[in-house]
This record gives sequence, structure tokens and C-alpha cells, in this order.
Amino acid sequence: MRLSPKARMNRMFTNGRCLDVALDHGVCNEPGFLLGLENMPGVVDALIRARPDAIQMAYGQSDLLQSRPEKDKPALVMRIDMGNPYNAQRHRVMWSMLQNADEPIIGALEMDAACVVVNLFMLPDEPELFRQCVENISRVRAACHRYGMPLMIEPLVMLPNDVRGGYQVDGDAEKIVTLVRLASEMGADIIKADPTDNPEDFHRVVETARVPVLVRGGGKEDLRAVLDKSARLMRQGAHGLVYGRNIYQHDNPKAIVAALMAIIHQGVSGEEAWDIYRNE
Repeated sequence: MRLSPKARMNRMFTNGRCLDVALDHGVCNEPGFLLGLENMPGVVDALIRARPDAIQMAYGQSDLLQSRPEKDKPALVMRIDMGNPYNAQRHRVMWSMLQNADEPIIGALEMDAACVVVNLFMLPDEPELFRQCVENISRVRAACHRYGMPLMIEPLVMLPNDVRGGYQVDGDAEKIVTLVRLASEMGADIIKADPTDNPEDFHRVVETARVPVLVRGGGKEDLRAVLDKSARLMRQGAHGLVYGRNIYQHDNPKAIVAALMAIIHQGVSGEEAWDIYRNE
């Protein structure tokens, strides 16, 4: 009998919706991503008290969450790959690899993760990087199938490095939809997708995926704008958000979590979420 991924997914999703706070930036080898993550025990403690649905971490930090005794703590989403496309400069050799090549989800099973996440990079003129990602996903998909582990695929369409520097999102809806379709065809249980330049186009991403779609947050932005955009994306059918720097790099992460949880689970507007943030 095949183990169903639904049992683990139910730990992430509350009535089909999820706020996943990403703290896995240490695998990116990019100093700017670590601002706000210097004291990981303190960050994790604060987020457990803020009570998002899930926290996204790599294996090496996941004990900070999973060693906690609380029964109602956030679910663990585990990042199991790493690569160098996150850096500001383009490298001579671009790569992406699994953190454990022999048994790719063994760490997630050990730490009782609710889900694993793997990248699908689409960078201009980097076919080998793309091939590595497809190979990673193929191996992980087989392991997830064997053990009933949900697979989150993160399809990322990037601009050329000379446009705005490294790791910059191409928000073209057509490109995002096409790569999301590939992630769906490869057997994603959940898709973490970039927002389209026009949030009103995001319903196309959701319709293409045929599985729950969580919106990737990206770099820190003006909070009021983040809340407004988040509400618009949720109205387009998104099932939740995966935000990192827009939470942990702010002075009051608990208040931001409260505002985003209200958008996701109560359907409040960006303006109402802003009031929640200010009054928290």
C-alpha cells in the first residue's frame, strides 16, 4: 500500500491554507540573506510563539524547531538542496545539488518533516543548471513516493544577470506558467511560485498547477505594499505564502505573521492586515 502524502500535508495546511516562514537562507552562501538570522535559536523561538502554519529550514537548523515539546508548534518544511544562483554575481559554473545525494530525504524523515522543497531554476543560458535541477527532482520524487513525503517544487524563472544583478525574478506570467506546468508534470504535491508582475494574472499559475500553490516572497519590500500584494494574490486563488526576509528582517515578526495569517485564513484586505500589524 502506498503511503499517502496527505497525512503530512495536513500538518502544514489549515483548511487548505498555509503560511510557511522561510528560514533556510543559510544554504544560499549570500551574506545579505543572513541579516536577521544571526541568532537562530532566538528567531525560531519568536516564530514558534508567533504561530505560523510552518517554518522552512535546512537539516542543520531543524532541531531548533523539532526538539521543542509543544504539540501545536509549526510544521517543519525542509529544504534539501542548495546551489549558487542566489549570489549577486554570476559564477563561471552554475550548479544545484541535493544535500544528501545517496538518500535525499533521509534527513527529512529523521526530523519528521511535513514536506521537502527542491528548486527548479530556469536561468538564461544555463541549460546544465536546469538539467541538474530536473535530475534532483526526479531522484527526490522517487524517494517521496516511497515514503509518503510531500514534495514542494520551487520553479524560479530568473532575469539575465546583467539586467539587475544576480538572483532577480522574471515575473513574466507566460514564463512562470510554463515552468510551473513542468513542475506539475514532474509530480509536485505543492508548488512554491514567484508572483506574476501583474498579480491579477496569478490565477493562471494556480490553474496550471493543479496542486496547492504558495507564493514566494523574495527580498524585503515596503510592508504595506507586501500586505496589499499578498491579499491580491490570495484573491487570485493562491493557497498561501512562503515569506522569509519580509518577516524575519522586520522589527516585529510576530505582528507581520499575525497580519499575513489574517490575509491567508480570514481573507482580510491589505488595509485590514495593515491595521492588524500596527495594533499587534
